[in-house]
Amino acid sequence: MTERGGRATMRDVAALAGVSIKTVSRVVNAEPGVADPVRGRVQEAVTRLDYRHHLGASNLRRGSSRSGLIGALLQDVSNSFSAALLRSLEDAARTRGTAILSASLDEEPDRELSLVHDLVTRRVDGLVIMPSTLRQDYLSSEVRAGLPVVFVDREPQGVAADSVSVENFEGAQMGTEHLLAQGHRRIACLTDLPEISTAQRRRAGFVQAYAERGQRPDERLMVSGLRGAAAAEEAVIQLLDLHRPPTAVFAGRNDLAQGTVRALRRRGLSRSVAVVGFDDFPLADLLTPALTVIRQDVGRIGRRTAEILLGRIDGDTSPPQRVVVEPTLVVRGSGEIPPG
Repeated sequence: MTERGGRATMRDVAALAGVSIKTVSRVVNAEPGVADPVRGRVQEAVTRLDYRHHLGASNLRRGSSRSGLIGALLQDVSNSFSAALLRSLEDAARTRGTAILSASLDEEPDRELSLVHDLVTRRVDGLVIMPSTLRQDYLSSEVRAGLPVVFVDREPQGVAADSVSVENFEGAQMGTEHLLAQGHRRIACLTDLPEISTAQRRRAGFVQAYAERGQRPDERLMVSGLRGAAAAEEAVIQLLDLHRPPTAVFAGRNDLAQGTVRALRRRGLSRSVAVVGFDDFPLADLLTPALTVIRQDVGRIGRRTAEILLGRIDGDTSPPQRVVVEPTLVVRGSGEIPPG
């Protein structure tokens, strides 16, 4: 018998290896007293059954019982987007008496693999992941075993699972078109690591806005690989020192927009260089000028993610869903500054 439609139990491993449950327990807990041939049979059975050991044998789940825990692995819980998303998930989970175990991945694939393993061994009822890995094939056995997994902000690669994301390409195109409509042609584009799918899509949307007008952006004004506000601030300072500096900036993340604002303030150009940021953040409307942004409806993204995940936990076996939320342009002043 297996848990939740396919997940192997210690009893399954024992039966396949032809040993007692106690022997399996000793092997998976790396305890002494098991002969090497027997240990080898148990390890082979563990591999064949994709068995994951629960930390704390006394809490092993039986049948369809649940842990009342959901794992949420986001990129940076200190970032306003991730923090708002986590709060939305918590609000939904609280109505079910479910707790959330959260952690930051910081764009580190090894950290993702380690944290996923830790959460799975604790038998969480489901996972929400904003992945750092390029592919998530490593989750295939867990998904096959019935573990509900919902990818948020980024779509899954290599595994069939639900996802909830924003339309990054169109959002970036919308923000860039807004600056082009003000008369800007030398627009800087700041984005995150080039291997991140959201950064790729936002950069592509930026280029497409120019293409729609039969134009091409100046690639010297397109800076990628920026990790945080400080990096964006220095990048903008360097761009402003060019012989022909940009007259506007499209910042592809909220922290990159914050760094841009600081750089312009340092140079006394806050009212001279236009800025549109992707993602809103607290106090953005209180800046001088207030920041024009492409806003993601984080509350809706979180609620939809929780709705899908909790539905899967309750037994929904329908095909994986791909939910895409449309962003909106919020005009506040910084994106409406004309070119000098």
